[in-house]
Amino acid sequence: MWPRSVLEQGSCRPSSNAGWIHGARWCFSARETNPATLQIKQGRIAQIRKGAAAPRRTNQADRDLDLAGMLILPGLINAHDHLQFALYPRLGGAHYQDYVEWGKDIQQRHATTIAQQHRLPKSVRLWWGALRNLVCGVTTVSHHDAQSPEFERIDFPVRVLQRFGWAHSIALGGDLRRAWLATPRGGPFIVHACEGVSKEASDELLALDRQGLLDSSTVLVHGLALDDERLAVLQARQASLILCPSSNEYLFGRLPANRLFYQGEKVALGSDSPLTSAGDLLDEVRFAMLRCAVPAERAYAMVTDTPRSILRLENGEGSIQVGGVADLIGIRDTGSDILDRLGTLSSDDVELVMLGGCVQLASDELYRRLPMVSTRGLESLRIGGSIRWLRAPVAEMVRSAEAVMGFGKLLLGGRPIELP
Repeated sequence: MWPRSVLEQGSCRPSSNAGWIHGARWCFSARETNPATLQIKQGRIAQIRKGAAAPRRTNQADRDLDLAGMLILPGLINAHDHLQFALYPRLGGAHYQDYVEWGKDIQQRHATTIAQQHRLPKSVRLWWGALRNLVCGVTTVSHHDAQSPEFERIDFPVRVLQRFGWAHSIALGGDLRRAWLATPRGGPFIVHACEGVSKEASDELLALDRQGLLDSSTVLVHGLALDDERLAVLQARQASLILCPSSNEYLFGRLPANRLFYQGEKVALGSDSPLTSAGDLLDEVRFAMLRCAVPAERAYAMVTDTPRSILRLENGEGSIQVGGVADLIGIRDTGSDILDRLGTLSSDDVELVMLGGCVQLASDELYRRLPMVSTRGLESLRIGGSIRWLRAPVAEMVRSAEAVMGFGKLLLGGRPIELP
């Protein structure tokens, strides 16, 4: 994509010098919110001092952030996405029996749209996928596709799961056993399964089991066709499940059974891609709460604690803890706690995102409060009705995409985007 030497001039490397964040309330768990002051050092949370007092000023005060009036949450974990499809609209024409039928239909029905999207280099599309996640507070994402060198760049906007095995599906995934055996030791093996309402979709769980591909490392995406018998097999094998309910409703006219949301530490939420989903991960959380009657505490866990466990993340992602990565998001503090607000949050509410202690996103208002060292490398983008400052080559990304899609025609997760 863009040369490293150009982009990394604006990258924000973790500093060995300590910076402090003060003035905010912090969501340490779904039910624990307190004022605190945090010290960040080398990209991790070095200290947590509960209480509202600001730290004693030091010669590193230019790195401190005063976030008075903000509620700080851990960066969210998106357990399922396809980053290269971020600029797509929803595709499809009716309700389908399964993902195979849908795939065949859109290849014919939307051939022109697909060809146009593919004229944009995949590396550029992956960056747009990262920004789609960043703007809604996602700092770690599981990209269900082949790895890209872009993900290893110091300037890539979000963390992308690296240590895992994957296959697309039984119908489209090739040699699943080879893919399963190639999974790094201790990593998850992720595969679409039971995506649809057909007999073939329903039979996929038992087919995986017959091949010996179901165990505690296996992560199934969708699981819409799981009945009680198949769910019992899933539980017996201690496999995990990632749900994408808005995609299921759009493609198949059916929501996941409510019991699927109650698999304890074994179920997480994914946004899926804009090809089929209702929007971004916060839209998916809201959809799950409103349409699937998922309680706020369960929904919050499905984008923090449980995906951290399922995806075998080991650096404190999805939490605020000493020693963990300083991946944080900020929303305006209304005095209410996160469980009271989760069902109404959207990307418009996300005013700050930090990755490893570096500011990756700021609202227009918050940008003016940041120390100069935190604003270097940020570029502005209008998303819907909001302006966000992003640590990405936004102007060049827009020009590249508009050269293919047309001026004023860009959608990011279904929302219009343009340079201010």
